[in-house]
Amino acid sequence: MRRPLIAAVLLLAAPLVVAQAYKWTDANGTVHYSDAPPPQGTKYSKVTTTGTVEPLVAPAPAANNEAGAEGGSEVVPKRNTEPMADTPENRTKLCASLKANMETLKASGPVIMQDGGQQKVMSADQRKQQQSTAEAQYQQYCSGG
Repeated sequence: MRRPLIAAVLLLAAPLVVAQAYKWTDANGTVHYSDAPPPQGTKYSKVTTTGTVEPLVAPAPAANNEAGAEGGSEVVPKRNTEPMADTPENRTKLCASLKANMETLKASGPVIMQDGGQQKVMSADQRKQQQSTAEAQYQQYCSGG
């Protein structure tokens, strides 16, 4: 009698466990993600997580891009630097990622990086170094030469 009751309660509670996250941009242009809603009056969007931990874009081969930011001034975690097969699909993904990184680094907004598990705003020198690294990698892998 107890097992069917416990199973029924767990099945009814399962939809309540869906992970919900919120994304918003503050006055300084920094993008934030949180499991709690932002302060009242702030425009935000709800992001439903899938529960997977797989990256959306595969790490770049030979890329030492610890702080490369994709798609704005968002926090980008360190990436695995294991070699990948040099296929046209992987090359296309790498080039798109490098191009997005270069655009983000050239923009005026802050870029936040992970450093030892803590979030830090990238300094101007770090930004220039990452920008030159991304440009060199783009020239090497994406310029057809």
